[in-house]
Amino acid sequence: MCGIVGYIGFREAYPIVIKGLKRLEYRGYDSAGVMLCDGNELKIAKTKGKVSDLEEKSKAIASSKASIGMGHTRWATHGVPNDINSHPHVSNSGNIVIIHNGIIENYEPLKKELLKRGYTFTSDTDTEVLVNLIEDVKKKEKIKLGKAVQIALNQVVGAYAICVFDKENPDEIIVARLGSPIAIGVGEDEFFIASDASPFIEYTSNAIYLEDEEMAIVRLHKPLKIRKIKDDSLVDPYIQELQMNLEQIEKGGYDHFMLKEIYEQPNVIKDTYRGRLLANQGIIQMAGVEDNLEKFLHADRILIVACGTSWHAGLVAEYVIEEFARIPVEVEYASEFRYRNPIINKNDVVIAISQSGETADTLAAIKLAKEKGAFVFGVCNVVGSSISRETNAGAYTHAGPEIGVASTKAFTTQITVLTMIALRLAKAKGTLSNSDFHRYLQELEVIPEKVAEALTSTNEKAKEIATKFKAATNCLYLGRGYNFPVALEGALKLKEISYIHAEGYPAAEMKHGPIALIDEQMPVIVIAPKQGHYDKVVSNIQEIKSRSGKIIAIVTKGDTQVKGLADHVIEIPETSDALSPLITTIPLQLLSYHIAVMRGCNVDQPRNLAKSVTVE
Repeated sequence: MCGIVGYIGFREAYPIVIKGLKRLEYRGYDSAGVMLCDGNELKIAKTKGKVSDLEEKSKAIASSKASIGMGHTRWATHGVPNDINSHPHVSNSGNIVIIHNGIIENYEPLKKELLKRGYTFTSDTDTEVLVNLIEDVKKKEKIKLGKAVQIALNQVVGAYAICVFDKENPDEIIVARLGSPIAIGVGEDEFFIASDASPFIEYTSNAIYLEDEEMAIVRLHKPLKIRKIKDDSLVDPYIQELQMNLEQIEKGGYDHFMLKEIYEQPNVIKDTYRGRLLANQGIIQMAGVEDNLEKFLHADRILIVACGTSWHAGLVAEYVIEEFARIPVEVEYASEFRYRNPIINKNDVVIAISQSGETADTLAAIKLAKEKGAFVFGVCNVVGSSISRETNAGAYTHAGPEIGVASTKAFTTQITVLTMIALRLAKAKGTLSNSDFHRYLQELEVIPEKVAEALTSTNEKAKEIATKFKAATNCLYLGRGYNFPVALEGALKLKEISYIHAEGYPAAEMKHGPIALIDEQMPVIVIAPKQGHYDKVVSNIQEIKSRSGKIIAIVTKGDTQVKGLADHVIEIPETSDALSPLITTIPLQLLSYHIAVMRGCNVDQPRNLAKSVTVE
């Protein structure tokens, strides 16, 4: 979950590394550091805090003409966030430097052994153990750095993406990966290293993504070499052309990335179904589904594995797939899936959902499902990500880079993909009438316009409501049917970025416990569109009102019944019940955003969170 940046070439490294760290700060922002080498001298600066704090701390070395550098922005795993635990870490000799994303699980026995050999440690991190292990192997075996890294990594248990530099051989950086992502940008006589491609997009559109248990030797003026860590065999590098541009990773005039990404949703939903949804012709075509249609149609059940917001999208998919295609669906937390010895059969289809395509728990669930013989289908946003490579087939969401830690457009584009899958299966199975099938296609086609309308019509109302409830300490979100997962997602957004305790419930479950919490201080957000279980939700609202709860209702435009009961109403465009989550989620995203801003919270980088959870 940390961010890694490296450069080796003919340019000054410092500006590239610092700018790269700013773009990767969504991956971790409790400390940061940079290393430069001008051929002779190592220069290191690191500090607790953000990359802006590092810029201040590194002023003394910022003017260095060094053309080799590495940088790190941290989400703490081992050791509290402070200057000493910040990366880079240096070996006892002062020659070898490392930056690391991941966790070395067996660091304690390795550390004990190194202590016996006379090594000392200044930090509490597993990473300092690894850099000294590499040094110990290099000295004992009298070998080059690359070989020492390979031997050391065969002794560790855990996950890592690392960059290792040796002052004694100052024209190379060793890069290795197991579990945590790493990309190498290939330019003209220069190389860029980063956790994702955003730090080097303006310099090159060519990138190599290391696979698990691969190691790259990146040298000045020499071709890149990739080897397997286990057996030292050579791997032919596969260069991909990047599918992003600089504009996508800038704020574009918005105050925060989160707000920009909320407002991108009409366009990215359209990008997600473009070329796949041909409403006038009554066609949905998705290559990953078409090529494996029989697997889906003959599945005994579909298992969906995901975490966080992606899990909520999976819950929406459970409703949609079962309703349209009549295939049993179970939705599992990926983080618990493999630890409860799940029953997985060869006739199961597993759908793994992840924005980044790098979520460690979801990757572990994929590997288990494949071992059991299930067909695994991935839904993710990042081209070339680990999940896109590990799954048997899949579909990209085409949401574009999502920088804000709290997912917004990822949620709606995932639902779009999953709804198209459900409709395609329903068409093949004949479980939807032709008229209903065509109606849903046409309605899905106009969803971007309705999302745009919801953004325009609800933003000011959400801001007005935010002024009244920004000081709340608790909040309930209620929804039924397709909008129960939206209630969960709305509560998660509020928790993530404003630090207000919030819970989502099926509206009918309120009477089974949460109703005890309701008083005049408790805001209750009720999702009550006209389609679906409207009358039942109205009854729930009346129960809240009789206990003096403050009701904020999300209703269909023109609603009068709920308007007469609720304290505050946000109106949204009408759509079918099955597609309503794509619209009902919009005012909840805006409400969370405005509350967080009014509370002075860091919207894009909420405390203790990181965007891509690459460790278990």
